[in-house]
Amino acid sequence: MTLPIPAIDLREGKVVRLYKGDYAQQTTFAFEPEALAARYADEGAGWLHVVDLDGARTGRFENLSTLAGIASSGRLKVQAGGGVRDEDGVRRLLDAGVQRVVVGSVAMRDPETVAAWIGRYGADRIVLALDTRFRDGLWKLPSAGWTADEERTLDDLVPWYQTAGARHLLCTDIDRDGTMTGPNLALYRHLATLAPGLDVQASGGVRSLDDIATLALQGVSGVILGRALLEGAFALPDAFAVADKASASC
Repeated sequence: MTLPIPAIDLREGKVVRLYKGDYAQQTTFAFEPEALAARYADEGAGWLHVVDLDGARTGRFENLSTLAGIASSGRLKVQAGGGVRDEDGVRRLLDAGVQRVVVGSVAMRDPETVAAWIGRYGADRIVLALDTRFRDGLWKLPSAGWTADEERTLDDLVPWYQTAGARHLLCTDIDRDGTMTGPNLALYRHLATLAPGLDVQASGGVRSLDDIATLALQGVSGVILGRALLEGAFALPDAFAVADKASASC
């Protein structure tokens, strides 16, 4: 079953979207984060994906109070990241009411430590965010707010984490992020071959209900919906209906 998951990216307390991960190409939306989260709950969402873009760059939780406000409503289960650099960061997010902590840069740089967190807190509480770009024939892994490539590649880390007991993988094709040009289906086919046991959340480029249906047919566990919802490309209840129908046909 594929679950559409609405997303809220936060920068300086505002709802924003970046184009291809570029902080200089930002669109700011006139939504209050907590009101937007409540609207998604009203439309049937069970989960919400939240990214602290300031934290992703600085390693500090710049938007923690906003995140805690969303989580404390109890209407949505929240998975959130941006700024997690150590175990204290994991605990701070869990203490703020987050159900799943999304771990990006440290998951690329120090997989042994993140594997220990998975063992300590449980595979359902940690989401690996291995955001990627295809360059020179490799799926490379930029970190620190997508500003620098790590030495390890996607193909290095995904099978390693599966063996280490990970369950949830959020994978964004950065070149599709915020573009509404369609998801990179080749990436998710590659991941299905690379680590068939992982629950993969697809992110980046979703522009239509057809995109959601196609991803559901590929067997991803979740589809992150950002700009398309913010700009009204389709309604969230319709996304649920399309995903359910496609998943049932698999």
